[in-house]
Amino acid sequence: MNTRAQRRRRLEALLLPLGGLAATVLLWWLAVELAESSKPFLARFAPRPTFEALIEIVRSESLWNHASASLRRVVVALLIATAVGIPLGVLTGTFQRFRIAATPAFQFIRMISPLAWTPLAIIVFGVGDAPVYFLIAIGGVWPVVLNTAAGVQSLDRRWVLVAHSLGATRTEIFRTVTWPAIRPHVLTGIRLAVGVAWIILVPAEMLGVDSGLGYAILDARDRLAYSEMMAIVLVIGFVGMCLDILARVLLADRRRRAPSRRRVAFLRRAGVDAPVPAGPAADPTRVP
Repeated sequence: MNTRAQRRRRLEALLLPLGGLAATVLLWWLAVELAESSKPFLARFAPRPTFEALIEIVRSESLWNHASASLRRVVVALLIATAVGIPLGVLTGTFQRFRIAATPAFQFIRMISPLAWTPLAIIVFGVGDAPVYFLIAIGGVWPVVLNTAAGVQSLDRRWVLVAHSLGATRTEIFRTVTWPAIRPHVLTGIRLAVGVAWIILVPAEMLGVDSGLGYAILDARDRLAYSEMMAIVLVIGFVGMCLDILARVLLADRRRRAPSRRRVAFLRRAGVDAPVPAGPAADPTRVP
C-alpha cells in the first residue's frame, strides 16, 4: 500500500504541473480565437505561430546573447544589492535608535517603483548598463535589508551575552553567533530579491541598451515580428522560473538547526536555555 501510494503521489507530482501548463495553453488559444474576429492581427499571438517562432529563435545565436546579457545584469545588480543590504540590515536590526529614525525613510523609498527612478538614473549614469544596474539594485535591496534586520532582531541576546562573557571580540561574535542566526533570513531576502530583480530587468532593458531580453522584445515589435515577440515573452518566463528554482536550491539553508549536545550542555551551565538537538544525538539511550 505504501509503495502504491508513493507511486500515485509521484504520478500526481508529474501530471498535475503538466496539466496546469496544458490548461494555460488552452486558455491562451481560446482567448486568441475569441478576440481574433474583431482584431485579426492577434492570430500572430496564437500558440502555434508562437511555438514555431520559439523554435527558430532558440536555434539562433542572438537569443543566447540577449539571455546572457540579461543574466549578467541581474547577477551584478544582485551583488550590489546584497553588498548594500546586508550591512544596512544588520545596522537596522542592531541599533534601535537608527531603526526608529530610518524606518520611515526606508518605507517611503521602498514604496517608490524602481522604474520611477528611470529619468534620474539616465541623467546621472547615462545610457548603457549602469542605469540598469541601479534600477535593479534599488528594487532588490529592500528584501535583503528587511529580512536581515528581522533576523538580527530575532537573535536571542543571551547568546551574545555568553559570547561576551567568554571574551569574544565583536568580529568573533558576528562570525560565530550573529551570522549563523541571521543566515536563513539573509538567504530568504536574497531569494526574494532574485524575483524582484528579474521583474525589473525587462522594462529596464527597454531603455538605452542594445542587448538583453527586454531589448529583444522591442526589436521584435519594431520589426512587426509579433510571433517572435511572444516567443521571447515565453523565454523570459522560462528563464525566470529557472532562476527561482536555482535560487531555492542554492540558497537553501542546509545547516543543522539544532546545536550539538556539547554546546547545549555548555549553554545550560551558563544559564542559557537551548533546544535539545534532534536525531540520534538526542537519544538518551544512545551510548556516547
